[in-house]
Amino acid sequence: MKLCYIADAESIHTQRWVNYFAHRGHEVHLISFKLWEGYPKSVRFHKLTLLTRLWTVSRYINWLLWFIQIRRFVHRIKPDVIDAHYITAYGYLAIASGFHPVIINVWGSDILISPKQKRLYRFLTKYALKKTDVVICDSALMQSELLQLGANPSKIRIIYNGIDTQKFGPHCGQRFKDGPGIPEGAMVISTRNLRPVYNVEMLIRAVPLVLEREPQTRFMIIGEGEQRKALENLAVSLGISANVSFIGWIHHNMLSDYLASSDVYVSTSVSDSTSLSLQEAMACEVAPVVTDLPANREWITEGENGFLVPVGDVPVLADRIVYLLRNKKLRERIGQANRKIIMVRAEYEEEMSRVEKIYQEQGEGKKR
Repeated sequence: MKLCYIADAESIHTQRWVNYFAHRGHEVHLISFKLWEGYPKSVRFHKLTLLTRLWTVSRYINWLLWFIQIRRFVHRIKPDVIDAHYITAYGYLAIASGFHPVIINVWGSDILISPKQKRLYRFLTKYALKKTDVVICDSALMQSELLQLGANPSKIRIIYNGIDTQKFGPHCGQRFKDGPGIPEGAMVISTRNLRPVYNVEMLIRAVPLVLEREPQTRFMIIGEGEQRKALENLAVSLGISANVSFIGWIHHNMLSDYLASSDVYVSTSVSDSTSLSLQEAMACEVAPVVTDLPANREWITEGENGFLVPVGDVPVLADRIVYLLRNKKLRERIGQANRKIIMVRAEYEEEMSRVEKIYQEQGEGKKR
């Protein structure tokens, strides 16, 4: 099939989908604002023009320019299916192309936050959901939100991003521990980006409380974002910088090594759909402590396969981390149970094969 993605080329989520179908032998085109590494040579890029000067004025010109470019790109490509990832911007552009069938993937904040903050986003999102042929989400929470925005129930499909359990597993950590990069002692890891929605500040503020009881604990903060400098400064002001390592961005291929070398995984997000980073930790058998969000409750049962803590409750977060650090057998039991959950519910190959079936159904429908 000839597949056209309209998505952020920089995102690992886009890369995982595009690369899978490129390796499957489909002709894959990617329309994005950026060109990025990490894609097979067979993927054909189409770059949208972005005028950045005087954004308050140029944004209107940009949108007009993008509408024209999208129509030209799609007319030239003549795809069997368009798949847009993240409904705000990319999803809107997919609908503006006038092409069918169009599939829109919603990721989280594009449904959970943006339409609730601005009326314009809400209007455009509802319009896009009305015009799309299929909308893919990754949780019951997102499905409920889509229905509230007027999405047709028959168009909604729940597909998880999925985890390659051959690449993400407890076996990855040992080879990493044998080499440089991982300090000795108990390890707590966060792999969320350093942006307000992920609230990594909550974890940083919990660190002193953990160190009071488990002073040898080390914390690895993997990710980038506009809050990095502020969080580094916070760690210095709290006197914990010797125990906290800000690793920054790492290649996705290395992530499993860091995860499988850790003892506890933490996510302090204030809003989330199904979290790929949580699923990666589960596949690597790292015991999770995550914020008590509806989407997290779809994967974590309090006290059974991890812990749920109230958003912003630093003392409770610290207590749960310490409890897991002091209970190795519990961590191991949780880790083994969580890997089984991922293998049953969110195996990468199985989820992508479900997507491929949707593409085939939509492509055949177009021909009819």
